[in-house]
Amino acid sequence: MTTAASQSSDDRFAAQLRGFGPVGIMAMVVILSGTAVFNVLGAVLVIVWVRLSRTPWREIGYVRPRSWIVTVAGGVVFGVALKLLLKAIVMPLLGGDPINHAYHYLAGNRAAIPFALFTLTIGAGWGEETVYRGFLFERLGKLFGAGVAGKTAIVLIVSVLFGLAHYPVQGLTGMEQAMITGLVFGTIVAVSGRIGMVMIAHAAYDLAAYAIIYWNLEATVAHLVFR
Repeated sequence: MTTAASQSSDDRFAAQLRGFGPVGIMAMVVILSGTAVFNVLGAVLVIVWVRLSRTPWREIGYVRPRSWIVTVAGGVVFGVALKLLLKAIVMPLLGGDPINHAYHYLAGNRAAIPFALFTLTIGAGWGEETVYRGFLFERLGKLFGAGVAGKTAIVLIVSVLFGLAHYPVQGLTGMEQAMITGLVFGTIVAVSGRIGMVMIAHAAYDLAAYAIIYWNLEATVAHLVFR
């Protein structure tokens, strides 16, 4: 009797977490608040939510790759290429500042390397993607549906939120870049239903950006095409 009652209570709580009532909304607020503090914290809270709500992992894009080698290699190449495209062509066309002043202190800063690498790979690649292209895609998918119009709306909404999240630290240029990468990564996830390659690409994108800053090559890369 007690076991059955406990099971029933767990089922109700899981259903409430998956819904959009007070419990479900509170879960979203907690997760997004955790992300605002630290990306990794937000991602950990998403994992907890998945377990407690009994949401299938595939619904947040956690699907085993068909080939780990192709996924990792493709993600690295795509992420680095996207960064160079934005830095050398897209952002100059938009009139973006070639120097990322928020992170220019990383130029030649060896002491910051360990934390930077952790933040860019685990915090950004895993953390941000789990929250934005994983959790938020799942939540909004329940509201907008799985059709083309619904997925388009989700990609646009999440990309705007992703860009706005970068504005306080990186300003307008950083927000624009984040929105563009959000549109690209979001489209890939919306079409494939998989988040693994995007995680790798995001980490590679940020590591490429870090390398450009560390070796003080921002202005050089930004003026490769448009001088």
